[in-house]
Amino acid sequence: MSETPTDEPLKPLTIRMHDSDNVAIVANDGGLPTGTTLPSGLVLRDKVPQGHKVALVDLPAGGAVLRYGIPIGYAISDIPAGSWVHERLLSMPEARELDALPMATTRGQALPPLEGYTFEGYRNADGSVGTRNILAITQTVQCVAGVTEFAVQRIKKELLPRYPNVDDVVALEHGYGCGVAIDAPDAIIPIRTLRNLSLNPNFGGEVMVVSLGCEKLQPERLLPPGSIPVVDERSSTQGLDVVCLQDEAHVGFMSMVESIMRQAETHLQRLNARRRETVPASELVVGVQCGGSDAFSGVTANPAVGFCTDLLVRAGASVMFSETTEVRDGIAQLTARAATPELAEAMVREMAWYDAYLQRGSVDRSANTTPGNKKGGLSNIVEKAMGSIVKSGSAPIAGVLSPGEKLKTRGLTYAATPASDFICGTLQLAAGMNLHVFTTGRGTPYGLAECPVIKVATRTDLARRWHDLMDVNAGTIAEGKATIEEVGWQLFHLMLDVASGRKKTWAEQWKLHNALVLFNPAPVT
Repeated sequence: MSETPTDEPLKPLTIRMHDSDNVAIVANDGGLPTGTTLPSGLVLRDKVPQGHKVALVDLPAGGAVLRYGIPIGYAISDIPAGSWVHERLLSMPEARELDALPMATTRGQALPPLEGYTFEGYRNADGSVGTRNILAITQTVQCVAGVTEFAVQRIKKELLPRYPNVDDVVALEHGYGCGVAIDAPDAIIPIRTLRNLSLNPNFGGEVMVVSLGCEKLQPERLLPPGSIPVVDERSSTQGLDVVCLQDEAHVGFMSMVESIMRQAETHLQRLNARRRETVPASELVVGVQCGGSDAFSGVTANPAVGFCTDLLVRAGASVMFSETTEVRDGIAQLTARAATPELAEAMVREMAWYDAYLQRGSVDRSANTTPGNKKGGLSNIVEKAMGSIVKSGSAPIAGVLSPGEKLKTRGLTYAATPASDFICGTLQLAAGMNLHVFTTGRGTPYGLAECPVIKVATRTDLARRWHDLMDVNAGTIAEGKATIEEVGWQLFHLMLDVASGRKKTWAEQWKLHNALVLFNPAPVT
């Protein structure tokens, strides 16, 4: 994979992903200057930044530029060997059509079961397992967010210290609930997302709702009868526990706040009685995601996560990968890996929905790659997609979820989401995620209040500079100091420790919590 993985920091190091690649990325911190001679004898004609591509051979105009063994672009004009190859020199390949795809054709080598691994989790009445013990307060509409947040701060200060077995109190704030076409066909997406968010395993089945009263998304529509599991015979969650701010019983602001606090204490008492118990690693529900990606994402962090994904699947756990806006360009790889033709067809439907969504907005898929992605060496969405998909490992794809749906099967699932970090995280939480893995190359202080987030750095430089934000440094792979397999096992063991509460991630320690964002393709009114 690398030409000369040595410990000499000034020796040129380039990384080539496939034998047929005619470009390689520069791995050295700070890049390499013009005139640098690579071990192969090739002399750089340009200064090439870290993570960016260098032409290994003369590339003629119109010729394919190959990385990961596939064309990631075509040279707009002749590119001599030793040149810096960047997005301005390339035209992007057309998107693969969604017909004549390989459907459930790949039968990879069966992975042996991985047995004997456990963690300490919270068993719920519905059989799910939480990695944290959190009181979540659901909101039907944005209008109540200010009052709820004021109450949550008082709960944390005045009530939470009395209940040491409860990890946190969070408000499930969002921008939905009114001023929307609530009966539009696509309105089901934000509604079921918020419903399933409320039932995340980390919330212990304790459902509490704050409503305004006049909103379109009424509590009974959000959480209809039968949607909430019964915790026990004494539990108020057999019915819907709602604090309605417009109730006549509320006289003044503090009356509303105190009502929320009284109801919260009932739930805190029950949550505080829960204890961790030893459960098999198969109870993990892991969401994998990347953000602030660079050219190293597909070389170090994402392959290590992919190896760990295979370990989790072998252990019987559930793993979700997502980001329709990125994996669209790898659809042929995904449909080939589907366990059945029906699952392959389901993935095609999700990609077709996305294509139509882009068409309605009069934009194309090239809008996905951000300025930071390009600065990190990713020329376009095709190159980004190839590095993103490897997070999913090699296991068959055993399930496909539409946005906002709850996870239905163990093993590897494609959970359709946009690539936006916050929408993706929200939808994976709604699917039932109890542990999150997030890889980054450029760096992002992303975190979730509802679930532990393990951050994996793609580069040692990032891990060194953000030493108190990154949990795992996968940059050691590019340096030749660790293998993909070694970092994958490191991540697997860290997951069990974090899930058990034995370790806290940096995002948890700093309480770095990004807002939840509901995916709402329905029109506003």
